[in-house]
Amino acid sequence: MLELVFLGSFVGLLSGFFGIGGGTILVPLLLFHGFDMKTSIGISVVQMVFSSIYGSYLNLRKGTLDVKMVFIIGAGGFVGALFSGMIVANVDAIILQGIFLAFTVFALLRLFFKVKEHRSQKTVNPVILFIIGFLLGMFSVSIGVGGSVLLVPILVGFLHVKLKNATSAGLFFVVFSSISGFISQSLHGVIDFHSGLIIGIASLVGVYFGVMLKHSTSESLQKDLLVLFYIGVVGYLTYRTFFL
Repeated sequence: MLELVFLGSFVGLLSGFFGIGGGTILVPLLLFHGFDMKTSIGISVVQMVFSSIYGSYLNLRKGTLDVKMVFIIGAGGFVGALFSGMIVANVDAIILQGIFLAFTVFALLRLFFKVKEHRSQKTVNPVILFIIGFLLGMFSVSIGVGGSVLLVPILVGFLHVKLKNATSAGLFFVVFSSISGFISQSLHGVIDFHSGLIIGIASLVGVYFGVMLKHSTSESLQKDLLVLFYIGVVGYLTYRTFFL
C-alpha cells in the first residue's frame, strides 16, 4: 500500500513537471516491482486519467492551455484509444514490451534534436488533426502511455505551437486518450483497479508540485533531467527484454 502511494506521488511529480501522462515513468517502475507488462499497462492508464485531468486544470489556470486547439486532436485520440483494450488483450506481452522500448528510445532520441519554434501558429485542416489524434491514441494507450511524447514535437514542429503551450496541450490530449483507454481496457478485463486507483489518487499530490515546478524551471534543465531519466528507462528495458 505505502509502496503504491509512493510510486503514485513520484510518477505524478514527474508527469506534471515534464508534461507527460506518466506511463513512460510508471510502466518501467511497475515492471521493476514485479508486475507483468499487461497489468502495468492497465494500471498506467488508470493513473493517467487522474494525473492528466488534474495537471490540465492546473495548466489552464496558468494560462498555458489552449483547449480549442487540442480538442479535435483529443477527440481523435479518444476514438483511437477505444481499440487499445482489444490490442492489449490479444497481443503477446513481450511484443508490447518491445514496442514500449522502441517508443522510449524514440522519446530519448528526439530530445537531441532541437525543434525550431515559430512566432505564429499554423491553421491545419481539422480532419488531419483528428487522424493524428486517432493514430496517437490507438498506438500509445496500447502500451500504457498517453501519447504526449509524440504529440509535443508535432505541435511545435508542424503547427508552430510554443513549447510550454505544447507540453500543456500534450497533457490535455492524455485526458482524452486515457479515459477512452480506461473504458476499452476495462471492458477487456486487463486493468487492476485496486492498484490503479491507489497510484492514481496518490499521483494528484505529485502532479500539483510537478506543474508548479515546471513553470519555475528553465526548459534546458527540464530537458537535461528528462534525458537522464530516459537513459535509465532504456537501459533497464533493454536488459529486461533481451537478457532476462
